Amino acid sequence: MYDIAIIGGGVNGCGIARDAAGRGLSVLLAEKDDLASGTSAASTKLIHGGLRYLEHYEFGLVRESLKEREVLWAMAPHIIWPLRFVLPHHRGLRPAFIIRLGLFLYDHLGGRKRLPPTRTVDLRSDPAGRPLRAEFKRGFEYSDCWVEDARLVVLNAMDAAARSAEIRVRTEMRAARREGGNWQIDLQDRLSGREETITARVLINAAGPWVGQVLANRIGQNANARVRLVKGSHIVVRRLFDHDRAYIFQNADGRIVFAIPYERDFTLIGTTDVDFSGDPANVRIDDAEIAYLCDAASQYLAKPIRADEVVWTYSGVRPLYDDGGEAAQQVTRDFVLELDASNAAAPLLSVFGGKITTYRRLAEEALKKIGPWISNAGPAWTRGATLPGGDFPVQGFGSLVSDLAASFPEIPKSLLTRLARAYGTRVRNILSGCHCVADLGHCFGADLYEREVLHLITHEWARTAEDILWRRSKLGLRLTPDERKALEEWLQSHPLTMSANAA
Repeated sequence: MYDIAIIGGGVNGCGIARDAAGRGLSVLLAEKDDLASGTSAASTKLIHGGLRYLEHYEFGLVRESLKEREVLWAMAPHIIWPLRFVLPHHRGLRPAFIIRLGLFLYDHLGGRKRLPPTRTVDLRSDPAGRPLRAEFKRGFEYSDCWVEDARLVVLNAMDAAARSAEIRVRTEMRAARREGGNWQIDLQDRLSGREETITARVLINAAGPWVGQVLANRIGQNANARVRLVKGSHIVVRRLFDHDRAYIFQNADGRIVFAIPYERDFTLIGTTDVDFSGDPANVRIDDAEIAYLCDAASQYLAKPIRADEVVWTYSGVRPLYDDGGEAAQQVTRDFVLELDASNAAAPLLSVFGGKITTYRRLAEEALKKIGPWISNAGPAWTRGATLPGGDFPVQGFGSLVSDLAASFPEIPKSLLTRLARAYGTRVRNILSGCHCVADLGHCFGADLYEREVLHLITHEWARTAEDILWRRSKLGLRLTPDERKALEEWLQSHPLTMSANAA
């Protein structure tokens, strides 16, 4: 008997699992693939208020998101850090006074404390103007934060597991039914084929873009009228500019596109908003989206971007609550929690929409919604509680790297910096007993060593090369196809992976 069973291992499911486990509840989370294998790893990777949402009068959503920026930054300063955005003023689009008003609200709605305020930028003299067309002479610069989105999901799952939650990856819910005031939930391990039935007092459907399919095909409820699936795609190209600021470009269609420094040597450009139908597992960018993103950025850049310069793409499907918005970009990004507990039946809570920025607040609201059925739950606690590896001062990343360099003088500082960004203070666990690079074991390419891979298998549920190279890290951008294949073969034959899969 579990207090709560959660379906879906994205940021919302793992955030709810962490919050609930920290309140003393017994929790089981089932994810049919890998953690963050869906929408949560396909974001623009920003902790932000959403400047453009002000135009749709979503002041509550923007305010809540802005309030969460610095809360999340303090929780995980290794994977979340400040990022400055430059908005070039386009004379043919929004007037300058409208932009100033929006940025004034952006600065003051959410209780900004550590992040620097908005400023005006002379693009004729500022380095941010060099990559741009000469016609852009003035811009505005404001603050938001960057996040390693897939790692945020995994860290929440790790913290939930440390508080006794059961996290089961590659485990699919086959069916769920109400019996005797509880939920009977049939689960199947997708690796071994093993089946079992568990009992839970509350069922939470946090299946992301599959939320409607779970309701219709696994629980027997119709959700088609409530879910609007919207595809967002991104492209990655070689680094377009030398500075460490990002750009936000306005488009004539009313949308915006970001161009963001990415993984040191690349630039991330996105996103699109396209209505989607079909299986979210098969979502892919199409040629029209690539052309749209290249053209949107090229309207501002002195050197246009060509489609053949794209080195990687990714797409995700947002499970938005259908509020009747005519265009995909107009549909609310706020979350909706729908509770079904009629006639004293065992409660079912379904999660629609939401942003990564508000996942912690979503988890608190979810626990509040099901509160009458879990009276043994403790109080809210996640605000101010750090995630694994984040227990160092919010602006102390440089000091953390310096301390690691002093402790491991024979390990290259570039490698220590990358590891610290991924694992924070827990780097010491990975490097324990290592005195030189040779102690890290076999190198699979780039700077991925056996020690790190074993840590990911043992502590972070990684099983495949894709898990490691595209979700736990983005080292897939650096390894050759042969190196990726060699890593996959090593994983398939290693006793630790085989044991983990059997378990």
